[in-house]
Amino acid sequence: MGIVTTSSETTFNHPPEVVYDFVTNPANWTRTYPNSAHIGDLPDVPLKVGDTWEEAGPAGDKVFTWHLAIAMRPRTWMFNSVGLLGHDRDGNGGRQGRITVTYQFTQPGPGITLFSRTMTIESYRHAPLPAKFFLIVDPANIDAYHAAVARELATASTVP
Repeated sequence: MGIVTTSSETTFNHPPEVVYDFVTNPANWTRTYPNSAHIGDLPDVPLKVGDTWEEAGPAGDKVFTWHLAIAMRPRTWMFNSVGLLGHDRDGNGGRQGRITVTYQFTQPGPGITLFSRTMTIESYRHAPLPAKFFLIVDPANIDAYHAAVARELATASTVP
């Protein structure tokens, strides 16, 4: 099995609950995560362990079905997609594998949150994922995501 992991950390001048509530709402991903253009079948938030939802890119032809595995507000949030990664809207196609994304929130000082995001993609030797698939773990994409979260939180905090 091949495994690729990318981690990134950013400090925010917001309490952990504020950062947690924003990043753990998949409806916000289309404003913050590169190539996340559509969120579907989203249950009411906050999500509960066991909830599932879909995410697709701009073309809408590669769908990821996510499953919430851990929700410990405001410390840890972990979700994964297992099985056919990047399947079509009917559940066909895609490649066998697993993606696990873990968010960790720590408070190194008053009003400051260290947000850590780790994404691990696992693919099987008998069903390798295409090379361009691994662009989603490119550190530049993760840095762009963290910058977008900072921008959105700054905007939200300046609105009366």
